[in-house]
Amino acid sequence: MSRAITIQSNFTTGELDPLLKGRIDINQYYNGLEQARNVLIQPQGGAERRPGLQFITDVTSAGSAFRLIPFEFSTTQSYMLLFANNKMFVFKDKVLQTAINGGSDNFLTTTIGTANLATMDFTQSADTLIVVQEDMAPKKIVRGASHTAWTISDLTFEYTPFHPFTLGTTTINQTLTPSATDGKITLTAGGSVFTSDHVNQYIEANDGIGRARVTRLVSGTVVEAIVEIPFFNTSALASGSSFIETGYEVQWSGTKGYPRTCTFHEGRLYFGGAKSRPNTLYASRVARFFDFNPGEGLDDDAIEITLSTDSTNAITGMFSGRDLQIFTKGGEFFLPQSSLDPITPSNIVVNGATRRGSKEGIKPVGAESGTLFVQRAGKSLREFLFSDVELSYISNNISLLSSHLLKSPKDMSLRKATSTTDGDLLMLVNETDGSLATYSILRGQNVIAPSLSTTDGTFENVGVDVDQIYFVVKRTVNSATKYYVECFNDDNTTDSATLLSGGSKPSSTSVTGLSHLEGKTVKVIADDGMQSDKTVSSGGITLDSVPTSYVEIGLDYTPIVKTMPTELKLASGNIVGQKKRITEATALVYLSQNLTLNGNDFAFTNAEFFTGKKRRKPMLGYDREGQMTFSQSQPLFFTLLGIEYKVSVGQK
Repeated sequence: MSRAITIQSNFTTGELDPLLKGRIDINQYYNGLEQARNVLIQPQGGAERRPGLQFITDVTSAGSAFRLIPFEFSTTQSYMLLFANNKMFVFKDKVLQTAINGGSDNFLTTTIGTANLATMDFTQSADTLIVVQEDMAPKKIVRGASHTAWTISDLTFEYTPFHPFTLGTTTINQTLTPSATDGKITLTAGGSVFTSDHVNQYIEANDGIGRARVTRLVSGTVVEAIVEIPFFNTSALASGSSFIETGYEVQWSGTKGYPRTCTFHEGRLYFGGAKSRPNTLYASRVARFFDFNPGEGLDDDAIEITLSTDSTNAITGMFSGRDLQIFTKGGEFFLPQSSLDPITPSNIVVNGATRRGSKEGIKPVGAESGTLFVQRAGKSLREFLFSDVELSYISNNISLLSSHLLKSPKDMSLRKATSTTDGDLLMLVNETDGSLATYSILRGQNVIAPSLSTTDGTFENVGVDVDQIYFVVKRTVNSATKYYVECFNDDNTTDSATLLSGGSKPSSTSVTGLSHLEGKTVKVIADDGMQSDKTVSSGGITLDSVPTSYVEIGLDYTPIVKTMPTELKLASGNIVGQKKRITEATALVYLSQNLTLNGNDFAFTNAEFFTGKKRRKPMLGYDREGQMTFSQSQPLFFTLLGIEYKVSVGQK
């Protein structure tokens, strides 16, 4: 028998995939956890109880499908927009805005239906949000003079690109005379041959020396055009020696479909793919976002280019970063810019980078060092970043050690580092079980720490308004299905919570306004201490006593921090297969009020926020794992910074 003292000084690997339980040969094992549930891993290494969910409003009447999209009007005014079936709700600072446009509704009526929500994409410039989806006309949403002034309309394009979906030719049995060989010209026929149907079609000489796009019908004998291939001279082409190429149709319409994705990049509005041409990239004219006229191919004219590869790479997302990054179902691409020159029709090139493919409906997000996207199959979270060694982009799998936490993710959002948190927080909503995978990320310190959160119900959607994290949560309340908008709140330790303080603090033991938790058993925290559990009846409860400063009422959730099986790396060898017993454990905690170890409470003074060491001994019982499970018996604050423990190793 031997004894040893060891320490786990941080949890920066987060929860490890069960397939790694035997990987005692990697350093991540010793900073990892078998379970990290309802906790967030701090970039500094500790594990803390995740924030509770503050109840905002009930949106059940709006349907069962939703989409959260942030809108940042200025540095001081930002909003979270909640889209439902033909409705858009506006939230500012966790408050639902009512009387939209001075009316009686607390929503803006849209024509964005349920079927469009899951694969909707968006981008914003100044006060205008553009929303696209391949089965609906692109929308423009504009905030007016106040928080409640909003308008929505279909985008009106100055010019929409054309494509030859059904190509055909008609011989011009008349002479044809160009007014010039290049640029903007007029074409004059010897007899009436032109009609309005020929606008945006092409006229070409039989020998290929001369091709022009018709821009305007002047008369049956004269059209204006822009030359694509210069004519040999201005002499008349003989009758029958030229033809009209027809079949060019508007690419975005109710019959051909509409753009799939969008972003702004270097003064242009880009559309990535359309329903009829899913692997084509479109760029507007510079500073004229709704004009996609290719013109004469000048530097500021519109651009159209198709990703020509050995597979149909339907574009699923774009991100404007160092370069314009293009994510498709089959791989990842980018538009290189040598010497930082602007992208023009003459120099545009699409370079392939990696062949992972991204999942449709999950918008890539820009993090500290790269762009994060979910691989097409939904089982990997990848970081797309530029490699100075390869002079191209690479796609790193940053969820390799925790891929079990990704269960068909359907929504993703990133909260960037804030004034109180050093790292980024990435959140993914899992469709399979409604759980929430969270990744604390600080790439400068190689911290990628995953955990998993659950609630009494399921997470449906997530969105971030600067530093406020919104969710749509599906709950069963009083035998009915409900959809609530809730937000992470660092002051809450319960879910669907109501916090009453200051002027809203109850002056008696009677508390009302809890109809959203009707029939639920709730936790009651008053003045940093626990009162007895209550069941909400008729929208209210009766407190044990009147609170002095505040009371929080909400649903409980259980945090779990379970260590990996103990491995000491003794000089005599490994102890994986040996019986072992943790005889004593010391938990280093920070501003904590409650903590249990293997189901037994550490002693805390009521309402105390303790920082220091909490010791537990003796601890009895040998097993072959040697694990510790930290949790809580009360929904109060805790932060576990590290663990020192003594291990006794027995015989095999």
